[in-house]
Amino acid sequence: MKKIMFAAVIITAVSGCKTIEPQYYYGQYNNAVYSYFKAEDVTVEQQISVLQAVIDTAAAKNKAIAPGIHAHLGMLYFETGNNTLGVEHFEQEKRLFPESAHYINFLLNSGKEVQDASS
Repeated sequence: MKKIMFAAVIITAVSGCKTIEPQYYYGQYNNAVYSYFKAEDVTVEQQISVLQAVIDTAAAKNKAIAPGIHAHLGMLYFETGNNTLGVEHFEQEKRLFPESAHYINFLLNSGKEVQDASS
């Protein structure tokens, strides 16, 4: 009986040690966001490179990209004046995460309103 109890405890302990893979790949995304909000000595182009590398690495590893990465990258492209790539990444964010569509549409419409007002 003691052997059965000991085996059950060992099996439970060993099965509890299994690590779970993260659902999404973040790479250096957290560092890029931190740099952006802290306004560190990192240019927008460098931040774009970091986020593009995260996307490329996720694709190479066949991992799902984390929510927000395409939206953040789109925002950075808008900051550089590359509205075409900004819209592309916003649209990609909506395709990957349909729950973000309402907010992304709000951002796109707000950008159009600002553009129209300055014209």
